Amino acid sequence: MEQFLKGVEAVNGEINGVVWGIFGLALLIGTGIIVTLCTKFFQVTHIGHWWKNTIGSLFKKDVIGHAKEKGAISPFQALCTALAATVGTGNIAGVAAAICVGGAGAVFWMWVAAFFGMMTNYAENVLGMYFRRKNANDEWSGGAMYYLADGLGGKKGCKWIGKVLAVLFCIFTMLASFGIGSMGQVNKIVANVAVAFDVNALSSINVFGDVSLYNILIGVVIMALTALITLGGLKRIASVAEKIVPFMVVLFVLGSLVIIGVNYNAIIPAFKAIFVNAFKPEAFVGGGIGGVIVAMTNGFKRGVFSNEAGLGSSVMVHSNSNIKEPVKQGMWGIFEVFADTMVVCTMTALVVLTSGGLTTGVFNIETGELAVGLTDATLVGGAFNAVFPWGDIGQKFIAIAMFLFAFTTVLGWSHYGSKAWEYLFGAKTTFIFRIIHVITVIFGAVLTSSLAWDISDTFNGLMMIPNLIGVLVMLPMVIKITKNYINRNIKGKNEAPILNFKDNAEN
Repeated sequence: MEQFLKGVEAVNGEINGVVWGIFGLALLIGTGIIVTLCTKFFQVTHIGHWWKNTIGSLFKKDVIGHAKEKGAISPFQALCTALAATVGTGNIAGVAAAICVGGAGAVFWMWVAAFFGMMTNYAENVLGMYFRRKNANDEWSGGAMYYLADGLGGKKGCKWIGKVLAVLFCIFTMLASFGIGSMGQVNKIVANVAVAFDVNALSSINVFGDVSLYNILIGVVIMALTALITLGGLKRIASVAEKIVPFMVVLFVLGSLVIIGVNYNAIIPAFKAIFVNAFKPEAFVGGGIGGVIVAMTNGFKRGVFSNEAGLGSSVMVHSNSNIKEPVKQGMWGIFEVFADTMVVCTMTALVVLTSGGLTTGVFNIETGELAVGLTDATLVGGAFNAVFPWGDIGQKFIAIAMFLFAFTTVLGWSHYGSKAWEYLFGAKTTFIFRIIHVITVIFGAVLTSSLAWDISDTFNGLMMIPNLIGVLVMLPMVIKITKNYINRNIKGKNEAPILNFKDNAEN
């Protein structure tokens, strides 16, 4: 088994170096910049409008009310399910890992990726809504595979290119659902729960290598819970997500604010370190341009791992919304990235950087050293424990938060993977995929932390490439739909709405 894992690690390392090299990062951030420019900085110039129509509309019945249409969910359920998949271990362990490798400056590059990622996610969702269609079960299906096949594939001489990229996207999505959507998440759950709620009688028994019986049993429990929910389909996943996600996000943010408040003297120095070290990294990151690239790469990678802007993943649940207007659902995509990175990830970063001080706390920003006994997976728990040490309450709090964050991500990605499977093999067979996805959960409990994380990074990168090609090629359509929406809903012009590429039905 150990020899097999070493082989997987070697192959994954080679692929990872390509997809997350200069080409991958340039494609990712470049797409966000281009969409931002072409929509005239929509996320800034229309911030009041998209804020009012997302978080500001939560008390409207048509936003939070459950959809009666078969296979459709409310905009709020779509957001919660998307956030269930995005707000995961990347927001806790991922941010900590980025800081450990790239220093405090990595946080700045996470913000940069999120700022432009808002519009990448917006464009993905607009295209997803515009090119969606009903499947064999009379349920909405949308995603990058459809705007690749029907959008890019509809261009002269691009039919087969669009179809091939659509198939590749689906294959990469299913692989990613096993990585970011299963193994990576479960791996962090097990790591934190095993430390915070140790049962020595079980953890002292090693089944093979360093994998304990306790780790395997935790994995089995998670696998059973996953099966109970995901095998019930999107409606059940969305129902669970809308109850857990708001609770877990608010709970984590409030807990983080307490930690940051206790360490208020370090808040301004922490922000200073984030901005200064983004361009002048500390020695442990590396000097000169090399250090900046390390900070930038880790910030971008962990940012995408967290908010998934550019992967084309959340489109597959946003497309199930009962809203017919593409731009309205696109604005929920903007808010999704904002909430995930600008709020939750920032809270995590400040907790790590301020807890105990910048050089005497859980993480030393000058040397990159962690407090004794902590790893990137348990760093945030250690920061909470520094303020709430009684009975390791802080670490237990983070273990519970990690469980909720990661578990809901597993649920969301089950839907993404099933939609990719549906495109390739038909809607009637998605139950097979869900069973396979449930089985992969146990592997997250036995893989080493670094390998599970690296595999997830690789699958993200592979998934990103065909999706962003589709977004760039179909950008003129995004601009056209956006302009049409602004003219009708903001400028008050009398124009026919652009809603769907097949029937362009009225909203």
